[in-house]
Amino acid sequence: MYVTISAQKLEGSYPQSVSGYVAYLEKENEGVSKEEMEHFFNQYGEAINREEVIKEIDSNTAKLKKTEPKFYSITINPSQRELRAINNSVTDLKRYTKAVMEAYVTSFNREINGRKVTIADIKYYAKLEHKRYFKGSDTEIIENQKYASEVLKLKQELRKFPMGIQSAQKGTQPTAKKAKLVKQRELHKRIEQLEREAPHQLHGKRIVQGMEKPGNQSHIHIIVSRKDASNSVSLSPGSTYKASKVTIKGKEVKRGFDRNQFYKDAEKVFDRMFVYNRNYVESYKARKLLKHKPTKFFLKVLQLPSNEKALALKLLKEQQVPVTTIPTNKVQLAIKALKQIKKGIDVGIRSSSIGY
Repeated sequence: MYVTISAQKLEGSYPQSVSGYVAYLEKENEGVSKEEMEHFFNQYGEAINREEVIKEIDSNTAKLKKTEPKFYSITINPSQRELRAINNSVTDLKRYTKAVMEAYVTSFNREINGRKVTIADIKYYAKLEHKRYFKGSDTEIIENQKYASEVLKLKQELRKFPMGIQSAQKGTQPTAKKAKLVKQRELHKRIEQLEREAPHQLHGKRIVQGMEKPGNQSHIHIIVSRKDASNSVSLSPGSTYKASKVTIKGKEVKRGFDRNQFYKDAEKVFDRMFVYNRNYVESYKARKLLKHKPTKFFLKVLQLPSNEKALALKLLKEQQVPVTTIPTNKVQLAIKALKQIKKGIDVGIRSSSIGY
C-alpha cells in the first residue's frame, strides 16, 4: 500500500482555490455515461458533486495566509496484488478509504476543545480513479528513451525530404531522386526496427508517455481541508513535528502529525479488513529500510522463510527492483555492488508502489 500526502501547488505557489484540482480529478468522467461516473464521497455521503466540494473547501480557509496551503492531497495506491485480493471492488475501496481517514485523524497530536481530533472534525472529499498513465519517471519510459530519441532523430531527417517523393513511379525519376527514395525507405525501415527493438512494449507498440497502464490501476485521491470542520483550528498533516507540546501565550498546546504511524496504520487497516497476508517487502517498514539502508533490507529478505522469500523476490521483480543482483552472502555486500543495486532501486521507487 503506497500512501502519500502533499500540499497541492500550482506553478510554485499555493492555489487559492481547489477548483483546478477538482477539475483534474474529474477527467475520467469525460465521455462516459452517468452510470459509469465516479463521484466524490466522504464519511457522510456518496455522489457528492464537484460544486459542493469546491464550495466547502474554498470557504473553509479562515485566517490562512496566501503562502499557506488551503488543502492537502492524500493518495491511496493499492498494489495490483492488493487489488486482486479484493477483486478490485469499488465498494471495498470506498469502505477502506473511510477507515483510512479514521486512522488519519488519530495521527494528529492535537486537541480541539480539550478532546482528541475525531473524524467529525475534518472536512474531506475522496474520488476513486481506475486508470493510470505512463509518465517520464517510469522505468519503461526511461529504458525506452534511447529508442525514442533515435526514432525522433530519424523522423526529423525524414521531414527534410520533399512531399510526394514516395509516390513517384519507379524508373521515371532521375538518379538523384532515386537515391533520395532509397534513403527515405532505409529511414522508414530503421524506424520500424527501433520500434520493434524497444524493450518495453504494450499491445505490439513501444510504450510511450501518456499510454494507459495495463491491469488493475484503481487508486483514490483525497482532498482534505487544512482547517477543521469548524473553520477555527489548523490541522496540518504537513507539520514537521511528530508529537510535541509548545507554549503559546502562556498556554500549553499539543502539535504535530505522525506520518510514519499513519502510513503503518493504513496498511494495518487493509490487512485487518480484508484478512490480507502482507509479505515483508510490501510493508511500509520494509520500503523505508530499502530506501535508506538497502544492505539491511536485502539481508532481511534473504533471511525470510523459503516460501515468503520466493514471493518477496517475485514482488520485487514485478516492481522492477533488480533482484538478480541481490547478494547471497555478507561478503558480497560490498559498496560497489550496492551502488549498482541502489541505482535500480531508485528507479523502482520513482515508478511504482514500492516507493513511499
